[in-house]
Amino acid sequence: MVTSYASRPLETDADSLEAYRSLLAVTSASIEREYLRWLYCDNPWGTAVGFNAHAGDELAAHYATIPVEAMFDGARTKGLLSLNTATHPKHQGKGLFTRLAEATYAHARERGYEFVVGVANANSTPGFTRKLGFQLVAPLDVRIGIGRLAASRDDGVGFSLAWTETALRWRLRRPHSGYVATENEKDAVVYAPAHKLGVLAYLTHAPRPLTAELPPVPRTQPLRMWIGIDPQLERRGLFAPLPDRLKPSPLNLIFRDLTGRERRLSRDTTRFTLLDFDAY
Repeated sequence: MVTSYASRPLETDADSLEAYRSLLAVTSASIEREYLRWLYCDNPWGTAVGFNAHAGDELAAHYATIPVEAMFDGARTKGLLSLNTATHPKHQGKGLFTRLAEATYAHARERGYEFVVGVANANSTPGFTRKLGFQLVAPLDVRIGIGRLAASRDDGVGFSLAWTETALRWRLRRPHSGYVATENEKDAVVYAPAHKLGVLAYLTHAPRPLTAELPPVPRTQPLRMWIGIDPQLERRGLFAPLPDRLKPSPLNLIFRDLTGRERRLSRDTTRFTLLDFDAY
């Protein structure tokens, strides 16, 4: 029996969010609807952009991106962050992911979005690069150690997400994040629990008013982990690269230009850190 699939743009009403939550729970991990509402609906850069595939009344596959803004070669530019993709096991092997992704990018291009950026693990990277034409920019660095991480400078950076105070406030309100903060002379440093004993992952430097409600950094977690790419990263202390064999899955930064100009990112001039994608 041949199944016919109908592709429709992503919607963000309560019933749709519940359907996405249920599908993601089957295919990847359990996600709360409160988190999906924050991610898909509350983002000050715009609501989620994506497509779903339906087999009759059944949600067969789901693909979602969220709007972001970036400084790209000196200009503020609208783009998308590729996030959730899920295909129900009954409907896998039908090419639905590629179909939904291409529909999403065509839809986004018509609305003025100029690029798609994302972080893919080792299993999903080939699907993005071979089937969807993404550039594999570079694997993300993972460093762990004891010390301090300074806020990065902007000189020498050709591509980075342009976090406004409004967007940063939204990011720091991620539901059930477990974020903690410590104040320094000028601002505050925010960390996320890395789900490893004694380790906190560096998230960002932020204005103190945005971190006032976050609990302080516990003394029982002395180790710091940094994830990302940053040509201007300054570390003070002892940090060492985490070997690939100790990572759950190496993470790769991927990029696709939507303007037709075939723009690419250079690892040497790109900043993309844990703040910019929703691992924590």
